[in-house]
Parts: sequence; C-alpha cells; structure tokens
Amino acid sequence: MARTGENIYKRKDGRWEGRYHIGRKSNGRLRYGYIYGKTYKDVKEKLEPLKKKIALLSHYQVVGGVTYQQWINQWIVEIKDTVKDSTFASYSYKINRYLMPHLKETPLHEINDVQLKSMIQTWMDEGLSVSSIKIIVGLLNKSLKNAEQLGKIEKNPCVNMILPKTKKKKIRALSKREQRKLERLAEKAKSSKALSVILAMHTGMRIGEISALKWENILFDQNLIMVENTYQRLTMPNGQKTKMSYSSVKSVSSLRVIPMSKKIREALIERKKQAIDEYVFSVNGKPCEPRLLTYHFHRLRKKAKLEQVHFHQLRHTFATRCLESGADIPSVSALLGHASSQMTLDVYSDSMLAQRVVAISSMEKAIG
Repeated sequence: MARTGENIYKRKDGRWEGRYHIGRKSNGRLRYGYIYGKTYKDVKEKLEPLKKKIALLSHYQVVGGVTYQQWINQWIVEIKDTVKDSTFASYSYKINRYLMPHLKETPLHEINDVQLKSMIQTWMDEGLSVSSIKIIVGLLNKSLKNAEQLGKIEKNPCVNMILPKTKKKKIRALSKREQRKLERLAEKAKSSKALSVILAMHTGMRIGEISALKWENILFDQNLIMVENTYQRLTMPNGQKTKMSYSSVKSVSSLRVIPMSKKIREALIERKKQAIDEYVFSVNGKPCEPRLLTYHFHRLRKKAKLEQVHFHQLRHTFATRCLESGADIPSVSALLGHASSQMTLDVYSDSMLAQRVVAISSMEKAIG
C-alpha cells in the first residue's frame, strides 16, 4: 500500500519500494527509478535526497540550455568595470584563443572534469607552458564559480582539479664581467634610450615601468624613484588588434619606492638636461614603447657579444647583485615589487649559494 503522495509502497515480499521520476520515454510517458529498503523509514531517507537531486538536475537542464559561450559573454561584460584594461584584454584573449575552441557550444551543466583534463592535455601537447595553463584554468574557474554561486550549475568542475606541476626554470643573471661590459657600452651609446639598460640593472624595474617613468616620479632631493605606472601593449578582445595602455602598476606590491644609486642619479640628471617633455624616455611627447627600448637593448647586447639574453634578465641581474652583496630577502622583495618574500626566495635561492658557503665556513671557524 502506498503512502499518500510519497510514491513509497510495501511489496508482497515484505520489502519497501520507493519510486521517483527520472524523465520521460520516447512516447512521452514518465520514466521511473526505484530504490528498496527493509522499512518505510529506510526508503524515505533514501528517496528524499534523490528527489531533490532529480529536481535540481531538471532545473540545470532547463538553464543548461545556456552554453558556455553564452555564459562567458555575459560574465566578461559584468566584470569589465571591476578589472584593469590590461586584465580585461588578457581575459578576453585567453577566452577566445583557448577556451572557446573546446567549450563554445557545451551546455554549462555538461562541463565536467574529464573534459577539462582532456583540454589541458591538448594544451600541453601544443606546447603551452604549465604557467599559462594554470592562468587559463584559473580564469575558467572564476567564470564557473560565479555560475555555481548563481545556481546555473550544481558544482564547479574546476574545484580540486589537479594541474600539471610547473618545472622551475633557472633564471640566469649576467655575470659581473658581462654587466660591466654592457654598462660601458650603454654609457658610450649615442641614443638616450640606452640609459634604460643601466636603469634596469641598477633598480630592478620592469621594462613597462621604465617606459612609463615620468620626471615627476624622480625625487632628486630625496634620491628616490617612485614606481607608479606601467606602459604596455594590449591585445584587444577580438585577438587581432592591439593598443598601447598607460596605467597604474598591476598590484599594491608593485607600487614602490626605489633609492637611487649615485650612478643612476648622475645619469638621470644629465638626461634631464636634454628632456623636452614629461617622460624620461619619450617619442613625440609620448612614452617610449617597451619594444623600442628592447630594440636598443639588443643592439647593445650584440655589441657586447652576449647571447640568449633578454631585457628582463637585467632585472634578475639587479636582484642577484643585491643578494650577493648581503641584502636581506624582504628588502630585495620590496625593491622588486614582489607580492611576497617567498616569491623572491623561490626565484633567487640559487643566487644565495655564495652566502651559504660563507655561512658554513663561518660556522666551522666558530666551532674551531
């Protein structure tokens, strides 16, 4: 006999049976699923969560007509005013370049961890770096987390996703001899842009920060450089056009003050005598593009006969010289604009080998 409205029956064999809807047959008639138990209470306890789950799945199938493309197009518009232009451009490019080919027509509720693992493997086979894959999956996670919060999906499949481990790349700083050689060539160079090479090796500033540097950021009376802005080329959402963007630095930690060495102070004073606008490095009254500074760097690098060296290594060279001279990790981290001292330690631990050798030697002498 069935309990009213519950679809729970007592069978002839003495067991209890619970029935729940799981959809419809091709002829339109209802399809049922069944569970069994020794008592009415057993079946009722099993049936309630099943009914809720089926109702929830029915909801997602209705909402699930929404594809990932439809959802992400809505999501990216909603977050546009909450992120920097550079971040929005980066998100848009990664969505169109990497996520759309795999998820474009997939209903939101059908995206699963098996599909994501296959997608990640494809990216790895194509040679995409682990760090890039982590950024893309992080973006996917943000969009699906929001979908989960709004009841569009039952569970975010990115949660607990195991990503490939990043292989740490050793960053080579210039040797002291290489640095001296490059600096001498930069000092003799006719182009004022060559000063950017010396500036990078003596301040650790990123190339975009150097491009954005204004004279008002140079506090000669206090021997300080204020790092506040960056100048970079952004890929537009359509993935085809680019534009230059002058904006504040990417994080609070990147907003920093760097003391000037005597060499940098004197070089900047000489440069200012020739300045005709607000930027330290400029072209027609606008900030000098990073790629133009890179061009001048490579001219000097080739003259110095340095192979496989890029501009960003000048920043690493600065950090390495600081650590070699005995500077502490928190101070170097602050100068570089790193988010944490741990980040600095992870990147430059090998640069501290000489200090560790001295420490062991000092310890042995102390023991006698």
